[in-house]
Amino acid sequence: MEENKVYTKTGDGGFTSLISGKRVPKHDLRIKTYGTIDELIAWLGLIRDTTKLEEVQTTLLEIQKQLMTVAAQLSIDSDKKIPKNLTPIQPSAVKFLEYEIDSLTTKLEPLRNFVIPGGHVLISYSHLARCVCRRAERYVTELDEEASISSTLIAYMNRLSDYFFTLSRTFAAELNVEEVKWSGN
Repeated sequence: MEENKVYTKTGDGGFTSLISGKRVPKHDLRIKTYGTIDELIAWLGLIRDTTKLEEVQTTLLEIQKQLMTVAAQLSIDSDKKIPKNLTPIQPSAVKFLEYEIDSLTTKLEPLRNFVIPGGHVLISYSHLARCVCRRAERYVTELDEEASISSTLIAYMNRLSDYFFTLSRTFAAELNVEEVKWSGN
């Protein structure tokens, strides 16, 4: 009987493989980048499991799927080596986020100040997702200096952090939690 083990022991020396098979150190910028995307996917699972808003759950699941594509795309060290079964993130994914942001924003009061995160776990989780997303975006743009990254992927990450900020405000409104505004004073 053949065993199906989770561990391979191939990373014990501090190296891992990209989709192409190329071995790189586990601290390689590309690994940090898609590892941060993986962290973000996990945060979205937590938010999805915590909210009772079905439309948000549906949107978050779609974003998790899109982020799996982003992570796969980032794990490829060359555009020439994209597997046939992987469709890179498309402009329609950016448009999807813009639609979701606009849809949520229409239900919110205009914001004229910075907001201090907190007030409810869903609000805080959304801000944590926003922060992880911003870190991922910084890694993506840094990686873009070494290896050309799709401008669509970069725009997607930028728009995604805007979505999480808007989601945090949506949760505050839904839960009737007053946002703590910061004006610099």
